[in-house]
Parts: sequence; structure tokens; C-alpha cells
Amino acid sequence: MIPRYSLPEMAKIFSDEERFSLWTDIELEAVSGWANIGVVPEEVVKELKEHRPLIDQDFIQAVENREAVTKHDVAAFVDVLQQRMGTQAASWIHYGLTSSDVVDTALSVSLVRAADLLIAASTELIKALKERALSFANLAMVGRTHGMHAEPITFGGKLALFCLQVGRDRQRLRNAREMVRVGKLSGAVGTYSNIDPAVEEYVCRKLGLDPVPANQVISRDRHAEYLFACASSAATVELIATEIRHLQRSEVGEVAEPFFSGQKGSSAMPHKRNPVNSERLCGLARLVRGYLSTGLEDVALWHERDISHSSVERMILPDASMITYFMLRQATQIIEGLEVYPERMAANLDASKGMIFSQSVLLELVEKGIPRDEAYRIVQEDSMVAMREGSTLKEKLAEDKRVNLTEQELDRAFSLERVLRHSRRSLDALSSLED
Repeated sequence: MIPRYSLPEMAKIFSDEERFSLWTDIELEAVSGWANIGVVPEEVVKELKEHRPLIDQDFIQAVENREAVTKHDVAAFVDVLQQRMGTQAASWIHYGLTSSDVVDTALSVSLVRAADLLIAASTELIKALKERALSFANLAMVGRTHGMHAEPITFGGKLALFCLQVGRDRQRLRNAREMVRVGKLSGAVGTYSNIDPAVEEYVCRKLGLDPVPANQVISRDRHAEYLFACASSAATVELIATEIRHLQRSEVGEVAEPFFSGQKGSSAMPHKRNPVNSERLCGLARLVRGYLSTGLEDVALWHERDISHSSVERMILPDASMITYFMLRQATQIIEGLEVYPERMAANLDASKGMIFSQSVLLELVEKGIPRDEAYRIVQEDSMVAMREGSTLKEKLAEDKRVNLTEQELDRAFSLERVLRHSRRSLDALSSLED
């Protein structure tokens, strides 16, 4: 992933230093596992740990140089690791293991750590959305369907629904974390032909993983589920970002992304204040969805394994993790700094000239005994005349002899308080989300 969208704490998890360090951990813990069942002397374990090399750029370069010869990354790593240890005891490194034992188990540890960051970022977004939702609980605004004015809603209710969706995504991330929190050290084709299951149990326990049945690789449906959790989180962020983009349009002007001192919206037009961060998030969501599709392609491998998934995963799993993390963090900053314009929301409510209460009038007429289809036509016709003349729907209805509503009943139909009397339902549901 390019540095532009890589936050350091997530990028570190997928760095070469961390990867080779994890591989080294697994190799050493495997030897400890052998010692635990009496196959390897304890002195060997102690000696290997004392001679553990520093995993730095020099080590990484040495592995790359060796891989140019071996054409095999794990074999090159093992060669360099043994050489850097410089002791006869290093011959126990990789004893009974196959490459996937090391690679897949290390990948699981990396994904668990990445999931922890994603879950924490989701929690921060939940906190931000919940706080803003409660602060705007009673702020009325136009609800829109098909991009058109529909009926009144509250801005707090809108944010609450976003918050609840992020909460569901967080649970998906938690589920995905458990799905990838597994390891295997069962050797070639997974039959434990040259390794004791007790070694697998020992290493996985040390790494905080659960050992699972596998062939030569851990089943890739687990990784696909992780990618789905990332894609779902990204889609929710895109939903939020898309809404902000619409509400920030010049014609709407109800909210705006935070705009900082010295920031420029356009290189050519000084007046511009574009929702660039929200647009960026919408674009990045497309990438993460693409990674999910590619991850699903990795589920079907030949027989007990092939490596068609390997080249793909080297890119999509780190990139999906880094992008999703960036998106969650960026969305939190946007929500925390979001500028809200209540006066513009009120103006847009009034702009419909009362049309947003058409259903309320329809139902009042039905209650007064007018057949629904007839009542619908009355309200529809008066709405069209009001729009054409620039008058209000309430005025046209008051003039219409077919409308048998009293002044009090007409006022009730156009009451904003009545329409929004149950609007706190989504806000009340926020109490189920822990921070």
C-alpha cells in the first residue's frame, strides 16, 4: 500500500521486519515444542534463543539475496536464519515443518493484530457518531427518498442509524478475528507425518491461536470472511461519506466537512470548499470491495494446496487492512469535526411549502371518511397547484371545498412535533452499543 493511505501502526504489522520476526518466533517455538515432548534437548532451545539474530534491514536484504538463488522465500529465510545463528543447534530449525506451517500461522497472528486495530478504530467511530447523534437528537431536517424531499426526520436519527451500522460492522470484525485466530503446524498435506500434534498445540498456545485441522494450508474461507468484514466496514464508511457529500452540495448546504486553516478547495477557484475527504473514502471503498472478490477466488485451491493464492494475499490482506483502518480513522475525524447548519436545514424544510406533510393530510382525510384513492388525488392535485403557483400546500387545502378538515385537524396534519414524536427510537437503540 502506498504511504498516502498507510497509517504507521497498521503498516508496521505487515512490514518485512514484523513478518520475519514472526517467522523466527514460530521456528523457535516449534523447537521448544519438540523439547517439551522430549525430542530436542532443552539446551538446544536455550542456545537457539541466545543466538537469535536481529531482524533488521541487513537481515531482510540477506533473505532477498538468498531467495534470488533458492527461488523460495521460506527456504531462503531458513537458510539465512540458520547461518546468522552460527551454531550447530540451528540444524533443528524448521524440523518437521513445511513452509505453510510458518507462513500461514504467522499470517494469522498478523491478521489478529490488524483486526484488533480495526475493532478499536470502529469503536472510536461509534463514539464519535453516538456523541454527535445525541447532540442533534431534536434537530429537524428533510428526509429524502430518491434524492427528493419526503418527510421530516432528525439529523440525530440519521447519525444514530449510521452508528448502529458501524456497531454491526464491529461485530463482524470481532467474528472475523476469531475466524482467523487459528494456526497449523501439521506438515506437508496436513497429516502430521513428520511432526507431533503436540508441537502444533504448543506453538499455537504460545501465539494465542487455536490449532485447526488443515491440509497443507489453512482454509481460505477464513481469510475471505476477514475480507468481508473489511469490505462491510468500508461500505458503511462509504455510506456515511456519500451522505455528507450530498448534504454539502451547494444547493443543499446542510453540513460540511471540517475545513482547516490554509486548506485549499481548488487550485483554480478560491471559493471552493469540496468534500474531498468523503470523496476519497468513497473511492477507497471500491478497492476494498475488489479485494473481497479476489479473496473469494482464493478459496478454491488444487487438491491439498497450490500457491495461486499466495501472490494475491501478499497484496490484498495487508492492503485491505490498511485501507479499512485508514477509512475508519478518517471517518472519525470527519464526524468529530463535521460542521452542521441548522438554519439551512430549517430553510430546506420550509422550501417544500408544506409538501412534506402530504401523507399526514392524506390520512386525516381518510379518517374523515374520504376513500383513500380520492383523498390521494385531492392532496396530489393541490400539491401540484401549490408548486406551480409558489403557494403552500396548507393554503391550497384550506381553499379546496373537497377537503372536510377543521382548522385544528389541518394544523395537526402539518405539525412537525407530531410527525417526529417517535423519532428517538433509533437514538434509544444506541444504548445497546458499548463504547
